[in-house]
Amino acid sequence: MRAVVYSAYGGVERLRLAEVAQPTPGPGEVLIRVRATSLNSWDWDLLRGKPFLARLGGLLRPRHPILGADVAGVVEAVGPGSRLAPGDAVFGDLSGANWGGFAEFVAAPETALAKIPEGVSFETAAATPQAGLLAWQGLGWKGEVRPGDQVLVNGGGGGAGTFAIQLAKRVGAVVTGVDRAEKLELMQAMGADRVIDYRVEDFAAGSARYDLIIDMVASRPLAQCRRVLTSTGRLAVVGGTTPTILAVASIGAMRSKPDGQQLGLVLHRPDVGQLTELGALIAAGEVTPAIDRVYPLAQTAEAFRRLGAGEALGKLVVVP
Repeated sequence: MRAVVYSAYGGVERLRLAEVAQPTPGPGEVLIRVRATSLNSWDWDLLRGKPFLARLGGLLRPRHPILGADVAGVVEAVGPGSRLAPGDAVFGDLSGANWGGFAEFVAAPETALAKIPEGVSFETAAATPQAGLLAWQGLGWKGEVRPGDQVLVNGGGGGAGTFAIQLAKRVGAVVTGVDRAEKLELMQAMGADRVIDYRVEDFAAGSARYDLIIDMVASRPLAQCRRVLTSTGRLAVVGGTTPTILAVASIGAMRSKPDGQQLGLVLHRPDVGQLTELGALIAAGEVTPAIDRVYPLAQTAEAFRRLGAGEALGKLVVVP
């Protein structure tokens, strides 16, 4: 089968299209004919081997030679007693398993997969697992978003950010999206009530106060975010620079108060139940993954280049 592989950490030049052996599913796994895979920031980190945490399990060379965790496709073969059957359309997040989505076939744990709802395309399904659940879990971190809450999404023009804007608006929040100028129109299309170009305006220097800041690209000192939170506001950090993430994990925990501000990390947690619920919302037209571009497998390196440059408007998808 064809797959995009890499054998050493580095940039997009490390990626190459190759013929490799088709995987054989083991106990509890199914074989999927991949119809679409989406890129996530975690793929970019693993490609480069940066930050250092990306090398866990593969200090000197990559542990997973084929990247791609978010997959959508058709079940080709199953083991005995499986709840799935050949021909089922499925999607899921394989980051807790063997990755391998940038290929024509992948073996995946059945427990990581949900069925794709009727009417949802493979590209849409592949764009959903990590970004959609990170947004959902971030919005629900240490509390629920209520109608009228002021919610700020920093990095609102990316994959998880566009999901967060839509999910927050769905429950009646007033949403501010922050990103670069070329992503402002997209955030407005996702439902943001106000958009900020971070190169022109610093949201942390303004007079607005937020009940929740969900930060996809955290890089500023915690004190700046605390200043624009309400007295019981929450800062939920989904991603960002290593120093900021370490500060949130340590200092943020110490400064959080049960009856006051809460500051902490949203740890990635695949959840097939939540993924099934999110798929139902997408099928009903209540949430729509923002897909920037769809690339053929042979152009996976170009998709990674666009992701690494921060140019992606929402999600990037690769199809074999």
